[in-house]
Amino acid sequence: MVKIYTRTGDQGKTSLYGGKRVLKSHPRVNAYGTVDELNSHLGLLLAALSKEKEIINFLTSIQSDLFVIGSHLSGDKIPLHLLSKRIRQMENLIDRLDKNLPPLKNFILPLGSPEASLAHIVRTVCRRSERQVIALISDEKSIDLEIVAYLNRLSDLMFIIARYLNSRRGIKDVIWKKLL
Repeated sequence: MVKIYTRTGDQGKTSLYGGKRVLKSHPRVNAYGTVDELNSHLGLLLAALSKEKEIINFLTSIQSDLFVIGSHLSGDKIPLHLLSKRIRQMENLIDRLDKNLPPLKNFILPLGSPEASLAHIVRTVCRRSERQVIALISDEKSIDLEIVAYLNRLSDLMFIIARYLNSRRGIKDVIWKKLL
């Protein structure tokens, strides 16, 4: 039986794809670790959804993409040729969901139903993941730039999904009002 613990990380180091040992604070580890966190938050959102079958199926496929992205960020030369197709699919879903929502002219507060609030959390973790990848790209030229576009579009999708989930539950957007 393979044990879950190896003790090889007990001194603050981990292995990248290919075996290179680096500190757990290495930019690659930060980038793929944040993608892993994003995937876990996405799983929590999926666990809360029940009626939105198209969204559930689509976001489940996104979870698989995030594993591929994480592998690439860890140093694997895994091909990312499917990302551009998935970006187009995200844009199509964004457009379909958005056409039934009231147009936005202001910032909105990230609240509403529990499911919509989870979608906003996924969105913000996705934005953080995007920033981590951009920081990594400034040091490592081997990172595929398509990942940045993918994460950017995914955060857009999560924003629209949050609004859509609220709308389906009869919850209106709450416009942010500057208090100062």
